[in-house]
Amino acid sequence: MNPSAIFPNRHTRARQAALRQIAQIGPFIEGRLAPFRRPGCTQPGWHLTFKAQGRTRTLYGPMELVAEVKPWTLNYRQRKGLLRQVTRHSRALIHGHRANQRAANRSQALMNS
Repeated sequence: MNPSAIFPNRHTRARQAALRQIAQIGPFIEGRLAPFRRPGCTQPGWHLTFKAQGRTRTLYGPMELVAEVKPWTLNYRQRKGLLRQVTRHSRALIHGHRANQRAANRSQALMNS
């Protein structure tokens, strides 16, 4: 038995499931689309807001691209949540590694005696 091996448990299964979901997400872009009122126009304009170098930046979104870009921002938020899940389960695997190592050593000691 390899004492440094990571044994499959709920964290490895959950992490693998989240990684599979990340692979299925389409194009994404960081930021949010926010409508704003343009003077003299009946339709709102759209800004994509995002952080760059610690500052909030704004990019004008042409009306023709809003329908295409909006799902990209939703995909980014979904991807971000899944990345947090992967991180949480990876941390749990690291945390449980020492306990698994001790259990493997005990098992090996019992087999040798």
